[in-house]
Amino acid sequence: MRFFDHAIFQNISDHHPEPSVLGLSGSPRKNGNSDLLLKEVLKGAKQQGATSEGIYLRDVQFQPCIGCEKCRKDHICTGHKDGMSLLYPDIIASKGMVLVSPTHNYNITAWMKAFIDRLYCFYNFNPKRPSGWSSQLGNQGRKVVIVAVCEQDNKKDMGFTLDAMRLPMEALGYDIVGELPVFHIFDKAKVKESPKILAQASELGAELARSIS
Repeated sequence: MRFFDHAIFQNISDHHPEPSVLGLSGSPRKNGNSDLLLKEVLKGAKQQGATSEGIYLRDVQFQPCIGCEKCRKDHICTGHKDGMSLLYPDIIASKGMVLVSPTHNYNITAWMKAFIDRLYCFYNFNPKRPSGWSSQLGNQGRKVVIVAVCEQDNKKDMGFTLDAMRLPMEALGYDIVGELPVFHIFDKAKVKESPKILAQASELGAELARSIS
């Protein structure tokens, strides 16, 4: 484990991320549609020569943000020492990211929400209220692909799922390479029967890899 005194946590704003892709699935369902779509995106990235890794947040033991605000001084989350502490070096090091979540009650899953909330530590704030802010990850050429899966058949019923991933990542300084809303898919691994969707996911991964090369 790289602890917070490791060089990668120092001067994050001056870091030059590697042309690698970190993919995260927020689904609680192992080998379900979100996991399969993540694998397709990463496969597309690998075919373009990008190093990639998939993380399944259900397997990471981590806590939600508790609003302790220690990160305003420490510039990394020191309020918890948990599974996210292990993920931070990979987040900092990777120029590309993939976020995949099913729609739970018009929004992303609790796992994905907790993950995004724990990225709060990468903001810099000034002492005024309301605070002005910047991102330690900004201006580093970072890119992200976003995928959402919904049982229903339109964006209205998908609710805030895409927005809940896109807006925080944009605020952190990531450019959105592409979004893939997947509709009318619910049964476990049903997306396997949709080669067009799988091809779209793979092409997004390829586009992501090209954008960070």
